[in-house]
Amino acid sequence: MVVFHSDLDNTLIYSYKHDIGSEKECVEIYQNREVSFMSKKSYDLLKAVKDKVIFVPTTTRTQEQYNRIDLGIGVPHLALVCNGGVLLADGREDIKWYEESVNLVKDCRRELEKSEIYLKTDEYRCFEVRNIRDLFVFTKSDKPERTMDGLKGILNLSLVDVFCNGIKVYVVPKKMSKGMAVQRLRKRMKAEFVIAAGDSEFDISMLHIADIGIVPPKLRILSGERKKIVRADEERVYSDWVLEYVLRYMDKKGQ
Repeated sequence: MVVFHSDLDNTLIYSYKHDIGSEKECVEIYQNREVSFMSKKSYDLLKAVKDKVIFVPTTTRTQEQYNRIDLGIGVPHLALVCNGGVLLADGREDIKWYEESVNLVKDCRRELEKSEIYLKTDEYRCFEVRNIRDLFVFTKSDKPERTMDGLKGILNLSLVDVFCNGIKVYVVPKKMSKGMAVQRLRKRMKAEFVIAAGDSEFDISMLHIADIGIVPPKLRILSGERKKIVRADEERVYSDWVLEYVLRYMDKKGQ
């Protein structure tokens, strides 16, 4: 059994602001606007990938945000949303998984509360402060590095990580990483082999947990890791390269 965990935004799908060429398919509509796309090639390749592996979208998006996406393959049998804190099985939430997730981060509740209090008074904040289902905290900042510095000065960094992705700022318990979620699901499924693809700091933990981790050329990742890290070709649309790699791997495995 081969499981393929893939991040969504900037790994498989792209904002309308991102140039992936004219041959593309809309995969997300929000407030009557086409906001996210896949390259036509990736849209077609994903159908082939789905038939050869267990495909598990693995995203920091909330369930509501995830449900706006239509990848053209129907509802995936499994999906991890809320940075892995919520498992969807055929589109329905696995309550036991969520309860386990909340229990995993119970020692971080005070840190999340402190981050909310700090962010509500942060002069650089430009968006509401959201506590995502008691799993992590999110907002946006005009000066994310300054906001992150303030958070790091008051939080216990042995319990939580502070990330930024563009202007988005997150406080995430270390036990609520994508890597932890991939590890939990692998144990539950008794998966023999795991491939993972991602593009940001959020994804590094699952790339290290996987047997093969696929990264774009510019993602900085620690060298010397035990697991195999594969870098995509800079000249290609990243999603195209990722899906072609998975298909090549499975074809080779089947020989």
